Amino acid sequence: MGVWILNLAVLFIVLESDLGTRRVTRSRLLRPVISAAAIVPFFIDRLATSGYGLLLEITGTIAGLLLGLSAGAFMRVHEGVAKGRRCAKSRAGVGYALTWTAVVGARLAFSYGSAHVFGRQLGEWMAAHSVSPAALTDALIFMAVAMMLTRTALLQVKARAALTGTRPAEAPLPVG
Repeated sequence: MGVWILNLAVLFIVLESDLGTRRVTRSRLLRPVISAAAIVPFFIDRLATSGYGLLLEITGTIAGLLLGLSAGAFMRVHEGVAKGRRCAKSRAGVGYALTWTAVVGARLAFSYGSAHVFGRQLGEWMAAHSVSPAALTDALIFMAVAMMLTRTALLQVKARAALTGTRPAEAPLPVG
């Protein structure tokens, strides 16, 4: 149930924040970071520190990073004006929403399937590889959070690039 709540919360936060044309503000960039900091402690049980459990958690994090970059490709950022001041504005549409919805849907389908469809096979694989249920849950949570935080970092890089006139590949990475 916790994975369902987390995934739906992430989907809501991201889509509410990004769909359409939106000004890139400090609060928009901080909201996902604060949400992750508030959500993760409630759902993470015990981190795996070795073996396949740790590998699964790392893989989930890397998958989230790559999926965040993929979703970010559907968000354009340009220079704009709001309240008479120069600012960065983003535009995310159907492709962005479909990417996030598909990823969250796939995670939810896996969670459902692991409990109701292929639980025995998954349990056998986990037992054979000494992977705890907590490590599997953590991997899914890390994937969700990494995707959300990658989207945020990419949005910041694109916003800086839009305001400095550089392309995102040339933009300096955010420091602290």
